[in-house]
Amino acid sequence: MATTELVKGVRATRSTIALKLAMATSGIIFIIFVLLHMYGNLKAFAGHDAYNTYAEHLRTLGTPMLPHSGFLWILRAVLIVSLVVHVASAVALWRRANRARSTRYQVKKNVASSISSRTMRWGGLTLLLFIVWHLLEFTIGKINVSGGATNDPYNLLVDSFGGSSWWMGVIYLIAMLCLGLHLHHGTFSACQTLGWTNTADSRARARIAGWVVAIVIAGGFSLVPLFTIFGVITK
Repeated sequence: MATTELVKGVRATRSTIALKLAMATSGIIFIIFVLLHMYGNLKAFAGHDAYNTYAEHLRTLGTPMLPHSGFLWILRAVLIVSLVVHVASAVALWRRANRARSTRYQVKKNVASSISSRTMRWGGLTLLLFIVWHLLEFTIGKINVSGGATNDPYNLLVDSFGGSSWWMGVIYLIAMLCLGLHLHHGTFSACQTLGWTNTADSRARARIAGWVVAIVIAGGFSLVPLFTIFGVITK
């Protein structure tokens, strides 16, 4: 009986480690993607033609070896698989953590934990909902909340954040705050899962890396809506 329980415990531990590795790997893929996506968004500061040229280049990248938009579809497939893996692993780990609490007890407030670690699940859910809307607005449906045309990427961006649509920019900024918190703790957790935090110095470096990734990416994404709201980026 004891041997059976030991084997089950080992399997559960290995499975948990596998889920954490899956989360870390898919998370790193997303970090690379959002970093490149953020850089592309900053093309808006170069003006209408530069931004639209960048947008069109994404569709012609890899041609003629790939069909038109072929690279984008490959990228989308990788991101969809990564998203499914990331969310499924997070849900599975959350359920296991709840089952592990065999008896209910009052959790004391952990003053040492950061706000980013305490908001990972709700922040992740908020980001998932935002991603769905973001795809509907700019990729799948191309929704212009101002009622204007949707066939011009730069004008669609300005219409989405500027003028009477400033409130959309505010929602975007709130989502970027959630993204920053998620990236901050997620980067540290990924480093921990991959065994890069075995010493006090390495843990300190991982925490710094989390702040750097969060500020650079979330801050970079926030620049475009902020400058559009205040009328710096215009048609």
